[in-house]
Amino acid sequence: MTAATESAASPARPTAAEGTAWSILVMLSLSHMLNDTMQSLVAASYPILKDSFSLDYGQIGIVTLCFQVTASILQPLVGIFTDRHPQPFSLAIGMGSTLIGLLLLAVAPTYGVLLVAVGLIGTGSSVFHPESSRMARLASGGRHGLAQSLFQVGGNSGTALGPLLAAFVVLPNGRTSVAWFAVLALAGIAILTRVGIWGRSKRKAHAAGAAKPASALPRAVVIRTIAILMALVFSKNVYLASISSYYTFYLIETFHMSVQDAQLYLFVFLGAAAVGTLAGGPIGDRIGRKAVIWVSILGVLPFSLALPHVGPTMTLVLSIAIGLILSSAFSAILVYAQELVPGRVGMIAGLFFGLAFGFGGLGAAVLGEVADRTSIGFVYEVCAWLPAIGLLTVFLPNLKKARA
Repeated sequence: MTAATESAASPARPTAAEGTAWSILVMLSLSHMLNDTMQSLVAASYPILKDSFSLDYGQIGIVTLCFQVTASILQPLVGIFTDRHPQPFSLAIGMGSTLIGLLLLAVAPTYGVLLVAVGLIGTGSSVFHPESSRMARLASGGRHGLAQSLFQVGGNSGTALGPLLAAFVVLPNGRTSVAWFAVLALAGIAILTRVGIWGRSKRKAHAAGAAKPASALPRAVVIRTIAILMALVFSKNVYLASISSYYTFYLIETFHMSVQDAQLYLFVFLGAAAVGTLAGGPIGDRIGRKAVIWVSILGVLPFSLALPHVGPTMTLVLSIAIGLILSSAFSAILVYAQELVPGRVGMIAGLFFGLAFGFGGLGAAVLGEVADRTSIGFVYEVCAWLPAIGLLTVFLPNLKKARA
């Protein structure tokens, strides 16, 4: 067994020589929250955009597709590049792209310009996630699941804040008030510049004598396992797309809620998802990633099947359960994949963040067309079966046994 493989297989705890860099993890989590708050304003502003541009559900799906595709296609490429040529200051540059897109979103005069704006916001995300995920692992001190969860919970918190800010700031003051959130981007640029300085010094310290790690499994097994993980990400993120893009419309049409009340329901769901994200990584460090993946995806199935058939109170209760359980999956999947393919942290982070955005965008576009042709209720009945894909977890190899 090589030294790199031993390091990957060792217990997830900081060593005496190198502890967890908590201040960097907090800054990364905070910047992730700022980044995803601004990005979530796109979906949270859909009711306003629908009225401003007279959009149908299919066009809303195209907006989501444009945002998610720019946030997904570039991510693996960014990850591959930064694995070979680390770019710690690219984090601040990515936040700058989000800043420009946010300002353009506030004043976009046409649907075409709106698509450009969300594309710039998506590009900022594409640059941000691979390198920041690598930084989180670098700062983990061996607690990879905990570091990834802390990083992820910042993003989930920001995603949850978007609907709340839209309900109490953007809705009362109009679309131009989106520009007020440029101050968040400026704060993010300042924080990420500090992280970039730390990352540059850290990489120099680790550059000398670093050995290239290798996977403990045959190439064919690695490829098959990555394909299974992709299917699991597909089930999770297409289902989440049905919530984040169309949950407010479902509540308004099914229960005749006000837009503000529907945004509050969405905020509660996304808040539950943030809590679940924080728990998933540390639990995975203790009991293993595969066990967390089992519970987090397949365990949602009874709740998702019941959701389209209950009243508003139980809808809220079930959405909380779904958010808590399902959200713990991604950090477990990401760390599992990074342990499966050691030494490719940026590529794996870019691939799986990109898949998450891409599947979500494609899912939103398809579900929007389905909703136009049928109903929002039908969409939720179909999507309810997506967590059943979690049965594929049985085919994931046990990485601890493989290393042994």
